[in-house]
Amino acid sequence: MSYILDPQTLRTFDMFGALDEPALDAVIAAGMIRRLLAGTTIFAQGDPGLTCHSLIEGRVKIVQTQANGGQSVLRFIGPGEMYGTVAAMMNKPFPADAVAVTDGVEIVWPVAAMRQLIRNHPEIGISSTASAGERLFELHGRIGDLAGERVEQRIARALVRLTGQGGRQTDAGLEIDFPVTRQDLAEMTGATLHTVSRTLAAWDQRGIIGGARRRIIVRNLEALTALADSGGDA
Repeated sequence: MSYILDPQTLRTFDMFGALDEPALDAVIAAGMIRRLLAGTTIFAQGDPGLTCHSLIEGRVKIVQTQANGGQSVLRFIGPGEMYGTVAAMMNKPFPADAVAVTDGVEIVWPVAAMRQLIRNHPEIGISSTASAGERLFELHGRIGDLAGERVEQRIARALVRLTGQGGRQTDAGLEIDFPVTRQDLAEMTGATLHTVSRTLAAWDQRGIIGGARRRIIVRNLEALTALADSGGDA
């Protein structure tokens, strides 16, 4: 079944919020909409950066593999966010895998088409630069976290960040509305799987978090935020 993208939906996207309706129509016409199945590798680390991507529905995980075989979850992508664009625009290979965490829908452009869109609509380039800058600042902050914070604080910060990105209010608390495994959290925070499991179990007993069906539920956001800010006991 084909997917019909309302041009107004693009107004919520990182790169297209400043465009008028004819420009939004041009953006859609230049791209290709495709459905994603959970577990699909959208592009792989080292592949030529030939395409620019924006997520319409679902969640995508960006995972980088180091030379020693270790992996790091760099980011979870949500609806309206671009990914793969910087590598493509720089004629560089993709620096990480992009993997669909849930079923979803994306729009993808050949890099030549995106460059033409930017030439025709400079607002896209301005917004793209701002978005890339925000992600760079976030990455710098995370590197600082790894260097200077206790592991429990890093795990708490990651959960607060994920709750802000995909928190859905339920009777039990704020549920992160996409699957996040303990291995994901370990790779995001530079912790071992054992440490993440032990930490989450302790917070579960204290009523700070819970979980169901691979979904993490934050029961006490105030306490979790205190742990993220201080790294000590909430």
